[in-house]
Amino acid sequence: MDVQEIIKQITEFITNYAWNVLGSLLIFIVGKWLAKKSASLLGKILTKQNVDETLISFLDNIAYYALMVVVLMAAADQLGIDTTSFLAIFGAAGLAVGLALKDSLGNFASGVMLVFFRPFKIGDVVSAGGVTGKVETISIFNTIFLTPDNQRMIVPNGQITAGVIQNINANPTRRLDLVFGIGYEDNILTAKAIFKNILEADPRILDEPSPQIVVSELADSSVNFFIRPWVNTADYWGVKFDLNEKIKLALDEAGISIPYPQTDVHLHQVEK
Repeated sequence: MDVQEIIKQITEFITNYAWNVLGSLLIFIVGKWLAKKSASLLGKILTKQNVDETLISFLDNIAYYALMVVVLMAAADQLGIDTTSFLAIFGAAGLAVGLALKDSLGNFASGVMLVFFRPFKIGDVVSAGGVTGKVETISIFNTIFLTPDNQRMIVPNGQITAGVIQNINANPTRRLDLVFGIGYEDNILTAKAIFKNILEADPRILDEPSPQIVVSELADSSVNFFIRPWVNTADYWGVKFDLNEKIKLALDEAGISIPYPQTDVHLHQVEK
């Protein structure tokens, strides 16, 4: 084959297929841009309708990927690929891919469940999938948490729905559960009065439901109290830390001891 024949074949190829290739690339680029814009527009419309942010994010992703499938099909058709045959091949391959990606498909199904059953939403503080943190994003396959120490944790959705989901700030109020022990030689009524005064002095503690102060257990080395005040969810940790400090200082000032585990060792001298 001489050089002229090669040039002729190249020219024919460019003439016959170049415009198809360029048209296919143009369809893909423009189609991808339109898919992004359409998904963004859908999000804005849903936002104006006061749709939950979690559902908006999820539907945006679904709309984008659905439109991209249409774009890819149109680009393939422009190249001259028989899309009917392509769909048949894609369907046959889909089964094999589905088996290979069963975990990912499981995460997808779990993502759908999280969006529609809504055990939590973006902004909630949640303990799920072995992670505790603020929910930043709920996507098709995973959920992103921001932990209290500012780490981003990406958890597969299947791991979340497979276990217990604890929505920490779902309700406006929470109960604090504190346990304090005093010595058997100390006065129970005096300690109880100290606990009550400290709770009444803190304006963050709610009057209803009323705080509970009870003797919970006569333990091996201490008399244990349950101290259970109710607070607004936003005040939970601040009140908890403050009460621990104030109660300890007040008990010290009153001369009431807080027993701690200890071991007495007795040595007996054996006469030889």
